[in-house]
Amino acid sequence: MSHVDDASTLPVAWRKSSYSDSGAQCVECGIVDAEMVAVRDSKNPTGPAFLVSRGALDAFVGAVGGRSLA
Repeated sequence: MSHVDDASTLPVAWRKSSYSDSGAQCVECGIVDAEMVAVRDSKNPTGPAFLVSRGALDAFVGAVGGRSLA
């Protein structure tokens, strides 16, 4: 896993969970490439983001009862 200091510099389309409402505190994900996904705080779009493999994020989301990114 790695990170970037300014998530807005990543060339990704950010997506918020469909379970989030407009006032919720949540994270956004953006697919960087076939292997990596970026995750950032939706309230701080120019703040840091961490980069994680799609497989690792899918495993995490599956373990907490969510839907896969695939």
